[in-house]
Amino acid sequence: MEFWMQENSFTTKTEFGDLQISGNADHGFRPYQLLVSSVAVCSGGVLRKVMEKRRQTVKDIYIKADVKRSEQGANEVQEIHLHFIIDTENVTNTQMKKNLEWTRKNCSMVQSVKDSIHITETFELKNNS
Repeated sequence: MEFWMQENSFTTKTEFGDLQISGNADHGFRPYQLLVSSVAVCSGGVLRKVMEKRRQTVKDIYIKADVKRSEQGANEVQEIHLHFIIDTENVTNTQMKKNLEWTRKNCSMVQSVKDSIHITETFELKNNS
């Protein structure tokens, strides 16, 4: 990836268009938002693949990410809690716990930050028949 300095941000070109990144939310995505988004969406994508491989129906996955940042120093991300609401059929809590265990082990973003950011997951099953 390549990044170009702008007046109030940095820009990178992607196949989906330009991405503006700035420490100021008025001028682009904030770096911590991209970090949290990467962890959440990687986890969601891996979870979907795990469930599909296990022949479990996945109608929808909603992810809520809560972030705790340091109040001192660099204001670094210390904790990310991911809460998954999964619209599925015939999946037990035990199966979903195993799905999330495999998701954690196979999500490259979680594995990249696991020694510096505490990541936790919870879930709810929706319309589970």
